[in-house]
Amino acid sequence: MHNREKVRGELLAPIALSAALVSCTVTDGDTLRCGPERVRLLGIDAPEMPSHCRKGRDCAPGDPYASKAALVRAIGTAKVRLVRVGTDRYGRTLAVAYAGTVNLSCAQLAAGQAIYKPRWDTGGRIGRECPGRVPPVKHGA
Repeated sequence: MHNREKVRGELLAPIALSAALVSCTVTDGDTLRCGPERVRLLGIDAPEMPSHCRKGRDCAPGDPYASKAALVRAIGTAKVRLVRVGTDRYGRTLAVAYAGTVNLSCAQLAAGQAIYKPRWDTGGRIGRECPGRVPPVKHGA
């Protein structure tokens, strides 16, 4: 639904859904599990765990274990605030996630543990919130 989420049959404004803090575990460098919800960090791609890079896909370079560990460190013991923006083709929630004031997509970019994917950045939010961490978009190139 556009600009609204549906929970238990009721329409709620996105801010109402994003206000709660949740406990999450790290699946890999760009994915969290927050209770039963699988959450994909918006706008980034981290190295895939072994055997998870589908044939023909151009997967992010790097060490998947180091990327996962960096995300674990970025969260620390904090609860996570999710700003949900949609769902991907695998049914995961697409979200901007914060541990305290730390944008977790920005943290992964700053640590060199993920790459920026402009076409995965719904609304350009990560591009705006991670100054100096994302390459400038080339227009007309």
